[in-house]
Amino acid sequence: MMIEKRKVIFDIEAIKRRLPHRYPFLLVDRIIESTETTAVGLKNVTVNEPYFSGHFPGESIMPGTLIAESMAQTAAFIGGLPSDKNVNEPPRRVFLSGLQMQFKRPVVPGNTLHITVEVIKVMGAMARCRGNCRVDGEIVARGEFNLAQVPED
Repeated sequence: MMIEKRKVIFDIEAIKRRLPHRYPFLLVDRIIESTETTAVGLKNVTVNEPYFSGHFPGESIMPGTLIAESMAQTAAFIGGLPSDKNVNEPPRRVFLSGLQMQFKRPVVPGNTLHITVEVIKVMGAMARCRGNCRVDGEIVARGEFNLAQVPED
């Protein structure tokens, strides 16, 4: 079995500098691509995730709301480079609402979510995004969601 090595643009430490989320709600492990309109992230789903103890006992399935949140967290990296480079840092955005979300198959421990998001429309301080999550190349979730820009401190 050959393991594919991917370029990491934001590692977990850079992600923590960019996002306010922390364990257990930091739901993206690496950002491997970031352009002006798209971002691609990875989330390694492990049996140690706290939500698996109750969702569902005897059959561990990642909740759909957390899959949607992983897309929103990945979208925070659209349009910029790591903040420690102080170049083109994207505005800070947070998940506002999910639209037309579809969950195609369960995500279970051992899966790696390959999260792809794109901005499809900017409306002032709000952005409409489209995203999907894949496991082993197969779409497990997709949908559109809105992000709101957080005002600068």
